Amino acid sequence: MTDFSMLGLNPALLAALERTGKDVPTPIQARGIPPLMEGRDLMGLAQTGTGKTLAFGLPILHRLAGQGKPAPKTARALILAPTRELVQQIAEALTQLSHGTPTAITTVVGGASINRQIDRLVRGTDVLVATPGRLIDLLERGSVSLAKVQMLVLDEADQMLDLGFIHALRKIARYLPAERQTMLFSATMPKDMSEIADAYLDRPVRVQVATPGKAADKITQAVHFAPQGDKAAVLREYLSQHPDELALVFGRTKHGSEKLSKLLASWGFSVGSIHGNKSQGQRERTLAAFRAGETKVLVATDVAARGLDIPLVAHVYNYELPNVPENYVHRIGRTARAGREGRAVALCAPAEMADLRAIEKLMNIKIEVIGGDVWPEIMAEAARAKARAATGQNRGQRPGGGKAGGKPGGAKGAGGGRPGGGKPGGKPGVGAADAAKPRKPRVHPALADAMAAERPKRPKRFSQKPARRSDG
Repeated sequence: MTDFSMLGLNPALLAALERTGKDVPTPIQARGIPPLMEGRDLMGLAQTGTGKTLAFGLPILHRLAGQGKPAPKTARALILAPTRELVQQIAEALTQLSHGTPTAITTVVGGASINRQIDRLVRGTDVLVATPGRLIDLLERGSVSLAKVQMLVLDEADQMLDLGFIHALRKIARYLPAERQTMLFSATMPKDMSEIADAYLDRPVRVQVATPGKAADKITQAVHFAPQGDKAAVLREYLSQHPDELALVFGRTKHGSEKLSKLLASWGFSVGSIHGNKSQGQRERTLAAFRAGETKVLVATDVAARGLDIPLVAHVYNYELPNVPENYVHRIGRTARAGREGRAVALCAPAEMADLRAIEKLMNIKIEVIGGDVWPEIMAEAARAKARAATGQNRGQRPGGGKAGGKPGGAKGAGGGRPGGGKPGGKPGVGAADAAKPRKPRVHPALADAMAAERPKRPKRFSQKPARRSDG
């Protein structure tokens, strides 16, 4: 069995690993560190929670040891990550390993004071951990130079693609030297990843320790079917079953997640929330309380789907399924970390059936059903409705044979006015043909979400009435 002492790391790093209780490398570390120690570029594919941070962090700290002070406004190693939380986690892990050494580690993220970040960069840094957007701000201000970067890390590169950072990465690349070592790490392998690999890596070693899209083995997965309006009550029942254990709840939107957290708080749960509308300080305080166990439930958007390393998270609830199936893998990867067991429960409404099927297809599994009613006809219709809405099929059409975007067609009454006779020349009334029309069949309430997603919006109409004259 390989241990860290066999990987060629310097004695200070080995002592730091022993001090932090890490004696046996994970598969991504055991296979990724040797080529990185040789200076090779590397593409690493591994599940979340498998130790990717140390896989690139240890070779970086080993190479930087003994290089002296960095030049002002420069960085020797650049680590790019898609979220503030992941940046902070990487920096904390590296700071722990470099404790007692002169290695300087600096973070730059949005939502924090840019002036303070500029002040810290004046002295230069050994390792710069950054989100792409804030780094570009600093580069354009001339507050940092990347001309002396020796090592570049793109962490969670697939999420950078999801968040649209590909253009930011191209812009940052113009500031980097051509001669450098580059490491790319990802949990999944979308099609566009080859573009990043070709642009940034030079004859890389590929290390894959798990099938992309596969969750950790110790996560128990399940699904509970429920109409959207019943989900909060279902979640309440599940959370009540383990009041002393940490639970992470994922929603899709900032507004919805905040609303859910307030509802859970009103029911007596110790709850916090993090999403894009929270300041960096608020997010850090909320995560600190959750990590310490002072808060038992954390409601979050996908900003917490990666980079959130809290080993004691025992339960993950997908209150709303993600529309990108890879994000489900990252979400549930917040539990069963560091060899522990975890449980992931998805709450699935009829309109989310297509999302559930996409997740099962990606992971090549059938998720166990533990609650709720499975509606076969509704499942099929919801999936078809969502597919039609996504492709724009029948856009601008309404039932009844009317014009696209217009009112439904149909037979008018034979007589003008109200039934039984109205004023001649009055508004068209309901005649015999209208009275004989069959009533619109009732729609199963569970299909409401799917039909609403499919139904096109009626364009706004503006009044054609002339403006009222004032005789003032």
